[in-house]
Amino acid sequence: MTPFLLSSLLLLAPAEATPEPSRPAAGVPKPLSFASQRIPFKWDQLIPLKLEVDGVKVNSIFFNRKDVRVIRTLEFSARAQVDVSNTASKGRSPGFAVAVFDKDDRLLGVASGGPTFGHLSAGGNGTYDLDFSKVVERLPNGAYFVLSIELTD
Repeated sequence: MTPFLLSSLLLLAPAEATPEPSRPAAGVPKPLSFASQRIPFKWDQLIPLKLEVDGVKVNSIFFNRKDVRVIRTLEFSARAQVDVSNTASKGRSPGFAVAVFDKDDRLLGVASGGPTFGHLSAGGNGTYDLDFSKVVERLPNGAYFVLSIELTD
C-alpha cells in the first residue's frame, strides 16, 4: 500500500470515541481532594510531615515491624503509622497509600488504609496503621517513599 493511500484511509477512518469520565455510583461517597508527595525514607524513626488536604493534616509517619508477643516476640509484617489531624469544620474520611522504593527506584513494598468505620471527626486526631504484607524483608532498606491521601466526606 502506498503512503498516499494509507494516509487517505486514515483520514477516512472513524475517530475513536472518547470515553466519558466515570461517575460515582449512588451511595458511594464523592471524592474530595487528593495529594501525593515524595519523601526521604527512614526506618524506625518518626518522620514529621507537612501535607494538608481539605483541612486534614498529615503530621507524621513511622515505619517499623509489627509484632505479636505471646511466649516470644513474633514479627509477622511491617507497617506505616500515619498520624493525622482534622482541622476542617466537618468530618472527613481519609484514605492513605504509601509505596516504598530503594535507591535504584525499585518498589520494595506498598500499603494502604484509613478509618475502618466512620470518619475522622472535625477537630479530631487519628493514627492509622497501614500494613505491608508478604513483601517486607527489604522494606528497611528504602531510600524514599510516596505518600498519597484521598479524602471523602
